[in-house]
Amino acid sequence: MLLMVAVVFAQNNTQSPFSKLAYGEMNDNVPGAYRAMGSVGIGMRDNRVINPSQPASFTVVDSTSFMFDLAASGMWDNYSDAGGTRNVGNGNLEYLALQFPIWKRWIGMSVGVLPYSVQGYQFSLSDSINSHYHYSKDYVGEGGITQVYAGLSFNICDWFAVGANAYYMFGDLTNERSISFEDQTMNNEAEISMLDVRDWRFRYGAQLFHQFDKCYFSLGAIFENKSKLNSDFYHIETLATDTIEYVVPDCELPMVWGVGAMFNYGGRFMFSADYTRHGWGSVKYYDASQQLQDRYKLALGFEYTHNPFGRRYVDHMPWRIGFSMANSYVSSIPSKEYIVSMGTAFPLHNVATVINTSLEYGHRGNHSTINENFIRFTLNVAVNENWFFKRRL
Repeated sequence: MLLMVAVVFAQNNTQSPFSKLAYGEMNDNVPGAYRAMGSVGIGMRDNRVINPSQPASFTVVDSTSFMFDLAASGMWDNYSDAGGTRNVGNGNLEYLALQFPIWKRWIGMSVGVLPYSVQGYQFSLSDSINSHYHYSKDYVGEGGITQVYAGLSFNICDWFAVGANAYYMFGDLTNERSISFEDQTMNNEAEISMLDVRDWRFRYGAQLFHQFDKCYFSLGAIFENKSKLNSDFYHIETLATDTIEYVVPDCELPMVWGVGAMFNYGGRFMFSADYTRHGWGSVKYYDASQQLQDRYKLALGFEYTHNPFGRRYVDHMPWRIGFSMANSYVSSIPSKEYIVSMGTAFPLHNVATVINTSLEYGHRGNHSTINENFIRFTLNVAVNENWFFKRRL
């Protein structure tokens, strides 16, 4: 099932011009329930949610439960620049995750399929040389990097947990650029670059948590080593009647670290905040024209449940809002991203299964290049079944 879903995830798409940058649009791998809270995750610890962004959280799963989470999204985008505006829409599978206990409440495990990045764009520019030689430049890109992960979490004691995720990354990114002249005496040119990725990556996490009276808090941290990206890259240039093919030096993945905190009062009020930093500024990348820089992200989230022990259905529904801001990891095209989000969950009667919804409005870009405004709706079903217990006759 994981392999079949991985093939489907490899077909995920976007139509954003910003996906042309470096490895494409990055995914933070935050579960659907937390996207409505600004995409927090590092400090979150909840036995109703599978949280791949924090490997230390897997031990929160109940010792008799098997959890399954599948999410899909639909997105509407509006792009604008000096040449006009364009509206597009698309939909994708977001992730598939499983979580289950290995040994009572001390060891938990999670496996799943997640997108690492996605790329998809197509646009053209027209101009002329000295108002005489008219030409058109066309840019086309597609592909993405998918990751299959497996993670283990250990409770060192009643208030401290550690964990690690191993990711197998695979996929390819293809970028094409061409210039075509109306004058037949001029030579057309084309470039194609292809990056094929097959590599392993690891994330480490830790959480400190404690319950006192009606209050529950959790502090978390994550870390990833800077590493070489095992990949094959080819660049082909067609100039007039000659074709040049060459391979460029290896690429790298950045060091990643982040911290987060969560505070829950009586199961009714929950606050959370995350800060994450990706060290792109010090990694090697095949395209020297795209200067990379460190990427930061700040996320804030809030959840309200009217009465977790109430009799009415609406009493058990959590209501969520959030905000996040981040910068682009490519400095040659400066861009900031701002997202506000909201959502709720629909618990099913007599079972622990929950349907989570989130609605996000985001903006990125700048007035000197291109602006993007988008609305994204995410729906995920988190199934929680009691599997690991002995039935009595």
